[in-house]
Amino acid sequence: MITKELLIEIGTEELPPKALKRLAMAFADEIQAGLDDQSLSFGEINWYATPRRLAVIVQDLATSQEDREITRRGPALTAAYDQDGNPTKAAEGFARSCHVSVEKLERLETEKGTWLIFKSIEKGKTTAGLIPEVINKALNKLPIPKRMRWGNRDAEFVRPVHWSIVLLGNEVVPCSIMDTVADNVTYGHRFHHPKPIRLRSTKDYLSKLEEKGHVIADFEKRKTLIKTLVNRSAGRLKGNAVIEPDLLDEVTSLVEWPVAISGSFDKQFLNLPREVLTSSMQSHQRYFPVQKKDSHELLNYFITVANIESKDNNEIKTGNEKVIRPRLTDAEFFWKRDSSRPLSHFGVHLKDVVFQKKIGTLGDKTERVQQLAVYMAPLLNVKKRDAGRAAELAKCDLFTEMVGEFPELQGVMGRYYAIQSGEDKEIAQALDEQYMPRFAGDNVPATNAGQLLAIADKVDTIVGIFGIGQAPTGDRDPFG
Repeated sequence: MITKELLIEIGTEELPPKALKRLAMAFADEIQAGLDDQSLSFGEINWYATPRRLAVIVQDLATSQEDREITRRGPALTAAYDQDGNPTKAAEGFARSCHVSVEKLERLETEKGTWLIFKSIEKGKTTAGLIPEVINKALNKLPIPKRMRWGNRDAEFVRPVHWSIVLLGNEVVPCSIMDTVADNVTYGHRFHHPKPIRLRSTKDYLSKLEEKGHVIADFEKRKTLIKTLVNRSAGRLKGNAVIEPDLLDEVTSLVEWPVAISGSFDKQFLNLPREVLTSSMQSHQRYFPVQKKDSHELLNYFITVANIESKDNNEIKTGNEKVIRPRLTDAEFFWKRDSSRPLSHFGVHLKDVVFQKKIGTLGDKTERVQQLAVYMAPLLNVKKRDAGRAAELAKCDLFTEMVGEFPELQGVMGRYYAIQSGEDKEIAQALDEQYMPRFAGDNVPATNAGQLLAIADKVDTIVGIFGIGQAPTGDRDPFG
């Protein structure tokens, strides 16, 4: 059997970074499913993804389907011939439908009798003729919540498609993909090499893109390189980089040619809670924080990953430092302003915010959780007074300016503000742990008070939404 390597590339405008890896993996899975449906044999399938492309390489793909023997069953022998042994109309009609004479029909003996059959060989279709349908079906099945159109075209995709490659060995498969004519031409980095790159065969793809186009198409290779570059930069700063897996994936999805650049900020901002600093850098700026080698104490440095080899990296560094300073200045202002009042002060707003129209306000929820926590307190060896106080303060930090700016810090800031307000440490810790676990595999509350508050809060939500007939139907908690 003759086999060749298949390359498929979809060239687009910048794809959503948080969805890039999932889209690329789903594309490869759908291509595999399509090849299976067409009974085409193949070897390993690898996916590739950058901000401007999705690609799949299929190794050892058969150039055609295997020929198949087709057996058609006709009438039973008893109905195929009359008493004189002459073919009946049933036999003649079956033979005619098979485009042969009755004499060319064979017989099949079974436990239920003998039947007339016709055997034929169906030639396998060429892979080149099947691939376009496989690709288009795969693209239409990708998990894209909202598709868009562009120009005056009918195609719909997550972002406008500007070019496509369908290359089988060294031959272009003639077809139309998302209203583009498939070719053997790709494009390099938007700034380093925007000109077309012609591929002589699928074997050229990765090497030509990297060497000529300044594009590392392999997501995992790019990710490993970014991690190495960031760690190397942190080492020069006498620290260790704080690399969160999700942020690393996101940054990998934002660049085609990564260049790590370090920057700094005023040391005065190190007085802010660690989570405020890391959230400012990671969630808002896609920076990697740097901490001391011998502790978790942060240093006044960050590392950003640019998508270009600049003639003046210092200009990029200065630009990023100018961006992070006002954000940290705002955070410092929020911290000082929120800290000037006790955490309980913010509880006056609980009655003003509706949790769910049929369930009531956050104030109503707080009262229910408080009653439930006090009732269950003995079961977890928590003082009723502590249980009630933790529940009373649980949602207060939602009305602080810090959480208003950094919603992901809910609970965390509750702990800090509770400690500053003179609350017991166990109560403060419970405020942080109340949202745990946030997802499957997440940490669970470590303290008894935290476990109690988390259970009471979740029980109230679950009972409430089921009670009003609005049970969640998706894969995420709408009130989580």
